[in-house]
Amino acid sequence: MADADSVPVKTYVPPYQKERWREHADRLGMSQSEFVRTMVQAGRRDFEVPERTETEEPAEDGSSGLEPQVKDALSAEEHRSWDDLLATLTDGMEDRLEDALSELQEANAVQYSGRHGGYALVDE
Repeated sequence: MADADSVPVKTYVPPYQKERWREHADRLGMSQSEFVRTMVQAGRRDFEVPERTETEEPAEDGSSGLEPQVKDALSAEEHRSWDDLLATLTDGMEDRLEDALSELQEANAVQYSGRHGGYALVDE
């Protein structure tokens, strides 16, 4: 229930995305409103997993660069499971992958093969 200082915010997303958010919120024990509010706030704190290449070196202190995001995620709850932390840190990655694959398929650079059960580069 919203408190006296809350106001509604409305947005539109595809049904599949709403369902993903609902499932994720359920896994975290949150309402959908609480989940969306938390994810927006997390995004505003640059809570995204940094992109790295295979050849990229670790940070100067030897860390992976994820430590601040892990600390932020753990500060939200006393204990979080491995799966919960992984889901929190990689939230949005499925959508990014789907978008990238769609763009590559539209450019005829990648195609999906049901017969082979996966994606492959298109021979030039």
